[in-house]
Amino acid sequence: MSVWRSPARSATAVALLSVLMACSSSRAGRPGGDPLRPIAMPSTLADVPLGPTPAHVGPLDARVSEEDLDALWQRQLMVPVEGIPRGSLRDNYTAKRAGGIHGAIDILAPRYTAVVAADDLVIGRLFSGPVGGIVVYAYDPAQRFVYYYAHLERYRQGLTVGDRVAKGSVIGYVGTTGNAPPDTPHLHFQVMKRAVGRAWWDGPAINPFSFFALDALRP
Repeated sequence: MSVWRSPARSATAVALLSVLMACSSSRAGRPGGDPLRPIAMPSTLADVPLGPTPAHVGPLDARVSEEDLDALWQRQLMVPVEGIPRGSLRDNYTAKRAGGIHGAIDILAPRYTAVVAADDLVIGRLFSGPVGGIVVYAYDPAQRFVYYYAHLERYRQGLTVGDRVAKGSVIGYVGTTGNAPPDTPHLHFQVMKRAVGRAWWDGPAINPFSFFALDALRP
């Protein structure tokens, strides 16, 4: 199986972090607003070469099949933070956390940067807690995958459970709510196979790092 990898050299990562933190102060006063606009993207997904399904990086739960990975790649996920290119992402899915691994990727960006729908979504849960802070759980229209967005500064105004949101549309803003370091605004983004039963949001995680096909470009 062919494997696609995004470049993630340490020098590039350090430079990106410096730029993002420098921009943070200039955008910290950005009004909350309610931008319903979608982020700029190719006119059709046919404009994006699909290529072979990437290999999963890191441990793969036995409940996730190769067929699931193929289906996820077919979803053509968009990087869920405005203005962050795929090549600048860092794979911290396997980073150590209390009781296991991270199981998600963190995407650093200035506070109030738009967070967008990585896929066509149905909003399933909205709540705030001490760990994830202000969070969104959503799933794709086929109800196969679940997308978890955490540490948001706030939701897009008017966002409610049951909303259908097009890929690239703004759903919230990067922040530091929950247990995120207050000086490190970022989006904690997790992809899971939807679980069977009432706790549909608690399925096995899939590393999204190699599965992004589109950048969320500013209009």
